[in-house]
Amino acid sequence: MEPLHIIGLAPGSLALSHAARTTLATANLVVGGTRLLAACHDEISSTSCTTLPIAGALAPIIKTIRTTAQAGKSVVVLADGDPLFFGIGKRLSEEFGRENISVEPNISTVQVAASRLKLPWQDMNFVSLHGRSDYAPLYAALVRADQIAVFTDAENTPAEVARALLERGADCFAMTVLEDLGTPEERIRPLALPDTWGMEFSPLNLVILERLYPPEIDLNLGIPDHFYLHQKNLITKLPVRATGLAHLNVKPDSTVWDLGAGCGSVSIEASYLAHRGHVFAVERHKTRAAMIRENIRRTGAWLVNTVLGELPKALDGLPAPDRIFIGGGLGGPANQKSSLLSIACDRLKPQGRIVIHCILLDSLHEAKDTFKKLGWHFGVTQLQASATDSLAGDLRFKAQNPVFVLWAEKP
Repeated sequence: MEPLHIIGLAPGSLALSHAARTTLATANLVVGGTRLLAACHDEISSTSCTTLPIAGALAPIIKTIRTTAQAGKSVVVLADGDPLFFGIGKRLSEEFGRENISVEPNISTVQVAASRLKLPWQDMNFVSLHGRSDYAPLYAALVRADQIAVFTDAENTPAEVARALLERGADCFAMTVLEDLGTPEERIRPLALPDTWGMEFSPLNLVILERLYPPEIDLNLGIPDHFYLHQKNLITKLPVRATGLAHLNVKPDSTVWDLGAGCGSVSIEASYLAHRGHVFAVERHKTRAAMIRENIRRTGAWLVNTVLGELPKALDGLPAPDRIFIGGGLGGPANQKSSLLSIACDRLKPQGRIVIHCILLDSLHEAKDTFKKLGWHFGVTQLQASATDSLAGDLRFKAQNPVFVLWAEKP
């Protein structure tokens, strides 16, 4: 098989290096976006090669590339900037193997943007929203990075990025939109997030987000109870929360459901663990849902998605979970005929885990009997914690309510 040549063109100018011109001169097939093919028109027209525009699905294009290369002919694929940095190089490497490709990179759009803003970028996070229908990678980056470069597309525009930040309350970031970098039409605009509403942007743009100030509360495990805004005593207290999260065994890419989320303490700390996943805090009370959103803002736990609605109806449309936490919703007269546990068990992915905190004995027996009938491996930890409290100028231990922490694993 003839090696596949992948050439990066300079952002904006789309200039070719001398080596790239030499490679193009011997090509039998040149593949690239319409804009890139047009930029290389003079070099391509001087040869007898065939051109193949990249439009629509990649599968038929890759099939043509494979057939041509296996016939011993030279194939060149044009890319913008560095083909291995959010470019087509990754897909071609996976399809043909690294040993069967050669790459001539150019500087990336991010490098150009950083130079325009005089911004060191070695610690920057990078997010591509190309073809995405959810912003989870963006929210994850907002949690952990002070500088983020966002690659947009026709649907996920800078205005949509700003809207996503504002919806989560992440107004602690400044936005700069860099358009048509490296061209005579180049434009760099620092913009307030609300000002982007209704704005038009060049299709060739990059968004740079910079943190203006840190969250009020460091996102971590074991956040003190009094740091969370909560209603009355409706919070999963720190010792029980820590035990529940340990049994839940959240992975970096887990999808987590927190059902009956209360003030969102479990969701927020689960998002610290599931930093490449999804976290949904489902709560039926409007006041508590508002408290969850405020606690998200305070901690910067932007990955948490607050879902307001009655259980189990509110679960419709949510992605299947790897982990489910139920801190409320099984006990009490209002839930006696609820099918929540049955639906949760059905939706949970194989090898997934569910953790239920039970205070009422009926809830414990109901959950235990359910897992026994399903044949799931399960266990129960009875937790009784006491915390220090002031009394007569000294300290005493004040007991918290005992909680049964029930965990189960789906085969």
